[in-house]
Amino acid sequence: MMELNVTLDFTCCGCDQGVTVTVRCRGEALTQGGGEGLAAVNVPCPTCGQINRLVFDPCGQLHCVKPCPSIRTFAEPSLN
Repeated sequence: MMELNVTLDFTCCGCDQGVTVTVRCRGEALTQGGGEGLAAVNVPCPTCGQINRLVFDPCGQLHCVKPCPSIRTFAEPSLN
């Protein structure tokens, strides 16, 4: 199984601070298809806590950085 460390630099969607993160990619897909597949990871900003969704290729090129929607839902108040 192939393993690859990829360092990504991006700007946080919440506070516009620069962030650098190193992710470890591994699996069969890295050796198939010439490394043309895309991967995604959720990275919290160390400054503001905003979760950023990064989509990148194994070469380390970012294709998309967007805020990750919160999975927490808030109950609506009752009308009673």
